[in-house]
Amino acid sequence: MKKILPWLVLVVLVVMASGCQSAAESAAPPPVRPTASAAIVSREAVDGRTDKLVIDSPATGERRSVWVLKPAAWKPGSTGWRALYLLHGCCAGGGWDWLRTGEVARLTAGLDAVVIVPEGGSMGWYADWRDGPAWETFHLTEVPHLVEPRYGVGTRRAIAGFSMGGLGAFVYAARHPGVFEAAASFSGVLDTRDDVSGYRAFMADNGVDTEDLWGDPDAWAEHNPAGLAGRLKGVRLYASAGDGEPGPLDHGDGPVDRTEASIMRQNLNFARAAEKAGVKVTTDFYGNGTHTWPYWIRSFERALPLLLP
Repeated sequence: MKKILPWLVLVVLVVMASGCQSAAESAAPPPVRPTASAAIVSREAVDGRTDKLVIDSPATGERRSVWVLKPAAWKPGSTGWRALYLLHGCCAGGGWDWLRTGEVARLTAGLDAVVIVPEGGSMGWYADWRDGPAWETFHLTEVPHLVEPRYGVGTRRAIAGFSMGGLGAFVYAARHPGVFEAAASFSGVLDTRDDVSGYRAFMADNGVDTEDLWGDPDAWAEHNPAGLAGRLKGVRLYASAGDGEPGPLDHGDGPVDRTEASIMRQNLNFARAAEKAGVKVTTDFYGNGTHTWPYWIRSFERALPLLLP
Protein backbone atom coordinates (compact mmCIF):
# COMPACT_ATOMS: atom_id res chain seq x y z
CA MET A 1 0.00 0.00 0.00
CA LYS A 2 1.28 3.44 -0.85
CA LYS A 3 2.12 5.69 2.03
CA ILE A 4 0.11 8.90 2.00
CA LEU A 5 1.19 11.88 4.08
CA PRO A 6 -1.78 14.05 4.99
CA TRP A 7 0.34 17.21 4.89
CA LEU A 8 0.53 16.79 1.15
CA VAL A 9 -3.15 16.40 0.50
CA LEU A 10 -3.05 19.34 -1.81
CA VAL A 11 -5.89 20.68 -3.67
CA VAL A 12 -5.67 23.43 -5.78
CA LEU A 13 -8.88 24.90 -6.48
CA VAL A 14 -8.28 26.26 -9.89
CA VAL A 15 -10.84 28.89 -10.34
CA MET A 16 -11.05 30.67 -13.65
CA ALA A 17 -13.45 33.54 -13.83
CA SER A 18 -14.80 34.76 -17.12
CA GLY A 19 -17.52 37.28 -16.96
CA CYS A 20 -20.21 39.30 -18.54
CA GLN A 21 -18.19 42.06 -20.16
CA SER A 22 -17.29 43.29 -23.60
CA ALA A 23 -14.29 41.95 -25.47
CA ALA A 24 -12.71 45.39 -25.28
CA GLU A 25 -12.66 45.19 -21.48
CA SER A 26 -10.90 41.83 -21.42
CA ALA A 27 -7.18 41.23 -21.59
CA ALA A 28 -7.33 37.44 -21.45
CA PRO A 29 -6.44 35.48 -24.59
CA PRO A 30 -8.97 33.04 -26.00
CA PRO A 31 -8.55 29.31 -25.37
CA VAL A 32 -5.88 27.67 -27.48
CA ARG A 33 -7.08 24.94 -29.84
CA PRO A 34 -5.63 21.59 -28.79
CA THR A 35 -3.04 20.17 -31.16
CA ALA A 36 -4.67 16.74 -31.04
CA SER A 37 -8.34 15.81 -31.17
CA ALA A 38 -9.50 16.16 -27.58
CA ALA A 39 -13.27 15.68 -27.44
CA ILE A 40 -16.18 15.55 -25.03
CA VAL A 41 -17.48 11.99 -25.24
CA SER A 42 -20.32 12.12 -22.73
CA ARG A 43 -22.41 14.42 -20.53
CA GLU A 44 -24.37 13.44 -17.44
CA ALA A 45 -26.79 15.80 -15.70
CA VAL A 46 -25.91 15.28 -12.03
CA ASP A 47 -28.57 17.75 -10.88
CA GLY A 48 -30.28 20.89 -12.14
CA ARG A 49 -27.06 22.95 -12.08
CA THR A 50 -24.33 20.35 -12.37
CA ASP A 51 -23.10 18.51 -15.45
CA LYS A 52 -20.42 15.83 -15.48
CA LEU A 53 -18.45 15.79 -18.73
CA VAL A 54 -16.02 13.10 -19.82
CA ILE A 55 -13.22 14.29 -22.09
CA ASP A 56 -11.08 12.03 -24.24
CA SER A 57 -7.74 13.72 -23.50
CA PRO A 58 -4.70 13.11 -25.70
CA ALA A 59 -2.69 15.27 -23.28
CA THR A 60 -3.19 12.82 -20.42
CA GLY A 61 -3.70 9.67 -22.48
CA GLU A 62 -7.02 8.83 -20.83
CA ARG A 63 -10.62 9.91 -20.49
CA ARG A 64 -10.97 12.49 -17.72
CA SER A 65 -13.94 13.94 -15.85
CA VAL A 66 -14.83 17.61 -15.53
CA TRP A 67 -17.73 18.89 -13.44
CA VAL A 68 -19.49 22.10 -14.46
CA LEU A 69 -21.82 24.12 -12.20
CA LYS A 70 -24.00 26.50 -14.18
CA PRO A 71 -25.23 29.82 -12.81
CA ALA A 72 -28.83 29.86 -11.66
CA ALA A 73 -29.75 32.17 -14.56
CA TRP A 74 -27.84 30.16 -17.17
CA LYS A 75 -29.70 29.17 -20.34
CA PRO A 76 -28.48 27.35 -23.45
CA GLY A 77 -27.01 29.93 -25.82
CA SER A 78 -26.33 32.53 -23.13
CA THR A 79 -22.87 34.05 -23.26
CA GLY A 80 -20.45 36.30 -21.39
CA TRP A 81 -20.28 34.30 -18.16
CA ARG A 82 -17.22 34.46 -15.96
CA ALA A 83 -15.44 31.19 -15.15
CA LEU A 84 -14.19 29.92 -11.82
CA TYR A 85 -11.83 26.94 -11.96
CA LEU A 86 -11.39 24.86 -8.81
CA LEU A 87 -8.42 22.54 -8.35
CA HIS A 88 -8.32 19.62 -5.95
CA GLY A 89 -5.59 18.16 -3.74
CA CYS A 90 -3.50 15.05 -3.94
CA CYS A 91 -3.51 11.44 -2.92
CA ALA A 92 -7.19 10.51 -2.70
CA GLY A 93 -10.49 11.80 -3.98
CA GLY A 94 -10.41 14.18 -6.92
CA GLY A 95 -12.48 16.93 -8.48
CA TRP A 96 -15.65 15.69 -6.81
CA ASP A 97 -14.10 16.61 -3.44
CA TRP A 98 -15.09 20.19 -4.21
CA LEU A 99 -18.72 19.28 -4.74
CA ARG A 100 -19.55 16.35 -2.49
CA THR A 101 -20.78 18.41 0.49
CA GLY A 102 -22.95 20.79 -1.53
CA GLU A 103 -21.32 23.86 0.00
CA VAL A 104 -19.67 25.08 -3.21
CA ALA A 105 -23.00 24.81 -5.01
CA ARG A 106 -24.69 26.82 -2.25
CA LEU A 107 -22.02 29.51 -2.12
CA THR A 108 -21.91 30.02 -5.90
CA ALA A 109 -25.63 29.74 -6.64
CA GLY A 110 -26.17 33.49 -6.96
CA LEU A 111 -22.98 34.31 -8.84
CA ASP A 112 -22.71 35.07 -12.56
CA ALA A 113 -19.98 32.48 -13.06
CA VAL A 114 -19.64 29.01 -14.51
CA VAL A 115 -17.73 26.85 -12.03
CA ILE A 116 -15.41 24.34 -13.72
CA VAL A 117 -13.91 21.53 -11.64
CA PRO A 118 -11.47 19.31 -13.58
CA GLU A 119 -9.75 16.13 -12.54
CA GLY A 120 -6.06 16.63 -11.82
CA GLY A 121 -4.82 13.16 -10.95
CA SER A 122 -4.18 11.83 -7.46
CA MET A 123 -0.50 12.75 -7.88
CA GLY A 124 -0.68 15.03 -10.91
CA TRP A 125 0.79 18.16 -9.31
CA TYR A 126 -0.52 20.42 -12.09
CA ALA A 127 2.41 19.98 -14.44
CA ASP A 128 3.25 18.42 -17.80
CA TRP A 129 5.33 15.41 -16.86
CA ARG A 130 8.44 14.54 -18.84
CA ASP A 131 6.83 11.43 -20.38
CA GLY A 132 3.20 12.30 -19.64
CA PRO A 133 0.55 12.83 -18.49
CA ALA A 134 0.42 16.51 -19.46
CA TRP A 135 -1.91 17.95 -16.82
CA GLU A 136 -1.07 21.59 -17.50
CA THR A 137 -1.97 21.13 -21.16
CA PHE A 138 -5.19 19.35 -20.23
CA HIS A 139 -6.29 22.11 -17.84
CA LEU A 140 -5.20 25.15 -19.84
CA THR A 141 -5.70 24.01 -23.43
CA GLU A 142 -8.08 21.06 -23.75
CA VAL A 143 -10.58 21.93 -21.00
CA PRO A 144 -10.99 25.65 -21.85
CA HIS A 145 -11.28 24.96 -25.58
CA LEU A 146 -13.98 22.33 -25.11
CA VAL A 147 -15.87 23.52 -22.03
CA GLU A 148 -15.88 27.32 -22.15
CA PRO A 149 -17.66 27.75 -25.51
CA ARG A 150 -20.20 25.06 -24.62
CA TYR A 151 -21.32 27.02 -21.53
CA GLY A 152 -20.96 30.55 -22.89
CA VAL A 153 -17.89 31.54 -20.88
CA GLY A 154 -16.46 34.92 -21.81
CA THR A 155 -12.91 36.07 -21.24
CA ARG A 156 -12.69 36.65 -17.48
CA ARG A 157 -11.34 33.81 -15.35
CA ALA A 158 -10.34 33.12 -11.78
CA ILE A 159 -8.71 30.03 -10.31
CA ALA A 160 -8.49 28.56 -6.82
CA GLY A 161 -7.43 25.39 -5.10
CA PHE A 162 -6.60 23.82 -1.80
CA SER A 163 -3.47 21.97 -0.77
CA MET A 164 -1.96 20.62 -4.03
CA GLY A 165 -4.61 22.62 -5.84
CA GLY A 166 -3.38 25.81 -4.25
CA LEU A 167 -0.01 25.18 -5.82
CA GLY A 168 -1.75 24.62 -9.15
CA ALA A 169 -3.75 27.82 -8.96
CA PHE A 170 -0.74 30.06 -8.32
CA VAL A 171 1.54 28.20 -10.75
CA TYR A 172 -1.00 28.36 -13.57
CA ALA A 173 -1.67 32.06 -12.97
CA ALA A 174 2.06 32.82 -12.97
CA ARG A 175 3.01 30.69 -15.97
CA HIS A 176 0.12 31.94 -18.12
CA PRO A 177 -0.01 35.73 -17.75
CA GLY A 178 -3.24 37.41 -18.73
CA VAL A 179 -5.37 34.27 -18.43
CA PHE A 180 -6.49 34.68 -14.80
CA GLU A 181 -7.62 37.85 -13.08
CA ALA A 182 -7.48 36.27 -9.64
CA ALA A 183 -6.04 33.22 -7.89
CA ALA A 184 -6.61 31.82 -4.40
CA SER A 185 -4.82 29.18 -2.38
CA PHE A 186 -6.28 27.51 0.70
CA SER A 187 -3.62 25.71 2.75
CA GLY A 188 -1.69 25.49 -0.51
CA VAL A 189 1.75 24.10 -1.17
CA LEU A 190 3.41 27.41 -1.95
CA ASP A 191 7.11 26.64 -1.55
CA THR A 192 8.25 23.20 -2.66
CA ARG A 193 11.87 24.19 -2.09
CA ASP A 194 11.17 24.55 1.64
CA ASP A 195 11.69 20.80 2.13
CA VAL A 196 13.19 19.23 -1.01
CA SER A 197 14.17 15.96 0.67
CA GLY A 198 10.72 15.65 2.23
CA TYR A 199 8.96 16.07 -1.08
CA ARG A 200 11.29 13.63 -2.79
CA ALA A 201 10.62 11.02 -0.10
CA PHE A 202 6.86 11.57 -0.26
CA MET A 203 6.84 11.26 -4.05
CA ALA A 204 8.98 8.13 -3.95
CA ASP A 205 6.63 6.54 -1.40
CA ASN A 206 3.82 7.13 -3.90
CA GLY A 207 5.69 5.79 -6.92
CA VAL A 208 6.74 9.17 -8.37
CA ASP A 209 10.21 10.26 -9.45
CA THR A 210 10.42 14.03 -8.96
CA GLU A 211 12.71 14.33 -11.97
CA ASP A 212 9.86 12.98 -14.13
CA LEU A 213 7.61 15.65 -12.62
CA TRP A 214 9.64 18.84 -12.01
CA GLY A 215 13.12 17.89 -13.13
CA ASP A 216 16.24 18.59 -11.08
CA PRO A 217 15.58 20.56 -7.85
CA ASP A 218 17.37 23.56 -9.35
CA ALA A 219 14.62 23.67 -11.99
CA TRP A 220 11.74 23.38 -9.50
CA ALA A 221 11.40 27.17 -9.45
CA GLU A 222 9.43 26.96 -12.71
CA HIS A 223 6.69 25.09 -10.83
CA ASN A 224 7.16 26.59 -7.36
CA PRO A 225 4.80 29.43 -6.37
CA ALA A 226 7.43 31.12 -4.19
CA GLY A 227 9.86 31.08 -7.08
CA LEU A 228 7.24 32.51 -9.43
CA ALA A 229 5.95 35.24 -7.11
CA GLY A 230 7.32 38.07 -9.24
CA ARG A 231 5.32 36.84 -12.24
CA LEU A 232 2.01 37.32 -10.43
CA LYS A 233 1.89 41.12 -10.68
CA GLY A 234 -1.55 42.29 -11.68
CA VAL A 235 -3.29 39.14 -10.42
CA ARG A 236 -5.54 39.47 -7.36
CA LEU A 237 -4.11 36.96 -4.89
CA TYR A 238 -5.51 35.34 -1.75
CA ALA A 239 -3.62 32.89 0.47
CA SER A 240 -4.84 31.30 3.71
CA ALA A 241 -3.39 28.76 6.15
CA GLY A 242 -3.51 27.72 9.79
CA ASP A 243 -0.73 26.92 12.23
CA GLY A 244 -1.62 23.23 12.69
CA GLU A 245 -2.98 23.55 16.23
CA PRO A 246 -6.57 22.25 16.55
CA GLY A 247 -8.91 25.18 16.12
CA PRO A 248 -12.57 26.16 16.29
CA LEU A 249 -13.60 23.95 13.36
CA ASP A 250 -11.94 20.82 14.76
CA HIS A 251 -13.61 18.32 17.09
CA GLY A 252 -11.92 18.75 20.42
CA ASP A 253 -8.25 18.77 21.24
CA GLY A 254 -5.70 16.75 19.34
CA PRO A 255 -2.07 16.68 18.26
CA VAL A 256 -0.51 19.38 16.12
CA ASP A 257 -1.24 18.82 12.42
CA ARG A 258 2.32 18.81 11.11
CA THR A 259 1.10 19.01 7.56
CA GLU A 260 -0.62 22.33 8.15
CA ALA A 261 2.30 23.61 10.22
CA SER A 262 4.56 22.94 7.24
CA ILE A 263 2.04 24.57 4.90
CA MET A 264 1.97 27.70 7.09
CA ARG A 265 5.75 27.98 6.87
CA GLN A 266 5.54 27.72 3.08
CA ASN A 267 2.82 30.37 2.93
CA LEU A 268 4.97 32.75 4.96
CA ASN A 269 7.85 32.09 2.54
CA PHE A 270 5.57 32.92 -0.39
CA ALA A 271 4.29 36.10 1.28
CA ARG A 272 7.86 37.30 1.83
CA ALA A 273 8.82 36.51 -1.78
CA ALA A 274 5.76 38.38 -3.04
CA GLU A 275 6.48 41.40 -0.86
CA LYS A 276 10.08 41.47 -2.10
CA ALA A 277 8.81 41.38 -5.70
CA GLY A 278 6.26 44.13 -5.09
CA VAL A 279 3.29 41.79 -5.51
CA LYS A 280 0.23 42.38 -3.35
CA VAL A 281 -1.30 39.36 -1.61
CA THR A 282 -4.37 39.26 0.62
CA THR A 283 -3.48 36.82 3.39
CA ASP A 284 -5.59 35.11 6.03
CA PHE A 285 -3.20 33.35 8.39
CA TYR A 286 -5.86 32.58 10.93
CA GLY A 287 -3.88 30.92 13.69
CA ASN A 288 -5.27 27.67 15.04
CA GLY A 289 -6.52 25.34 12.30
CA THR A 290 -5.70 22.01 10.65
CA HIS A 291 -5.27 20.71 7.11
CA THR A 292 -8.96 19.82 6.71
CA TRP A 293 -12.01 20.65 4.64
CA PRO A 294 -13.88 22.88 7.13
CA TYR A 295 -11.07 25.45 7.01
CA TRP A 296 -10.77 25.27 3.22
CA ILE A 297 -14.46 25.85 2.56
CA ARG A 298 -14.48 28.72 5.09
CA SER A 299 -11.54 30.28 3.26
CA PHE A 300 -13.27 29.71 -0.07
CA GLU A 301 -16.28 31.69 1.14
CA ARG A 302 -14.03 34.48 2.43
CA ALA A 303 -12.10 34.60 -0.86
CA LEU A 304 -15.12 34.74 -3.19
CA PRO A 305 -15.40 38.57 -3.18
CA LEU A 306 -11.78 38.77 -4.35
CA LEU A 307 -12.15 35.99 -6.90
CA LEU A 308 -15.46 37.17 -8.35
CA PRO A 309 -15.99 40.81 -7.38
